[in-house]
Amino acid sequence: MFFKPGILALFISSLLISGMVLYASLAAALILRYWDINSGSETQLRLERKTYLISTIISYALVFQLCSLFLFIYTADTLHVFFTGAMCAVGSLNVNQWGFPLVMLKLITFLLAGLWLIINFADNRGYDYPLIKPKYLLLLVIAPLVVTETIVQANYFLGLTPEVITSCCGSLFTADTKGVASEIVSFPRPVMEILFYAAMIGALALGAVFYRTGAMGYGFAGTAFVTLVISIASIISFISIYFYELPTHHCPFCILQKEYCYIGYFLYLLLLVGGLAGMGVGLLMPFRRTPSLKATLPAIQKHLALTSIICYLLFTAIATYQIIFSNLKM
Repeated sequence: MFFKPGILALFISSLLISGMVLYASLAAALILRYWDINSGSETQLRLERKTYLISTIISYALVFQLCSLFLFIYTADTLHVFFTGAMCAVGSLNVNQWGFPLVMLKLITFLLAGLWLIINFADNRGYDYPLIKPKYLLLLVIAPLVVTETIVQANYFLGLTPEVITSCCGSLFTADTKGVASEIVSFPRPVMEILFYAAMIGALALGAVFYRTGAMGYGFAGTAFVTLVISIASIISFISIYFYELPTHHCPFCILQKEYCYIGYFLYLLLLVGGLAGMGVGLLMPFRRTPSLKATLPAIQKHLALTSIICYLLFTAIATYQIIFSNLKM
């Protein structure tokens, strides 16, 4: 089991990413301490040369970090056949206590990595490294989370034992169990539907306002994040049942499988990219008046807003189409 290509790729990539992030964090600490763009000292010149290397290393590392979320979920799903009682990734993740915390860590590092890539892209558009301190401060936040994720991932994979009888998604995503998932499932479906469409309409409306006027950037970013959370909860609450055409099947992972044409990967990608792009608009708002970014930052934010709008629109269209034309009628 441990020699499956997905597991080996995750092991190797996580070690490489952690190593690169730790190396970059040491340099980031020096940059935060000694950086002075107005200085012509040898130390400043050395730091300016080093930041090119660090930015390149971290950009590649964090792109791999983004991909690792989907590789991990795919690998966990393929492993379910080794465990009695497992029907999808839920069974694999429930084999030991590390599975679901690892998913949460990967979601958090996915969003933080994406935000770092956004702020790094904007920083590279300025001639005087205007965002160098904010982006390396964010890197120091990301680094311990990435290292922790690597440790948790190692514990998860090394703790997999095929003899364990695990729980299937049908027993976990039900109103009869305890936990966040059961609270979402037991929440009144009509109320959840109203929340979902209200959040989507709010995010799309604020995104359109920002795209046209440049106003409400913080409001759009906050709404985009709330919409991301509500949409994931909505998949569990009511969207998934229309794909399965079973009113009692609320699993957010079975939708990733072949019999549903792997549509779940596309839906989650739309949500994560849409939420990330919207949050990126808010992240860049404090720097709109930075002299070296005045000419470029508004355009970057408009592209982010448009990306978020498109992703959220596509997600809503696919979910609504499935609800309307599914054989399941509620």
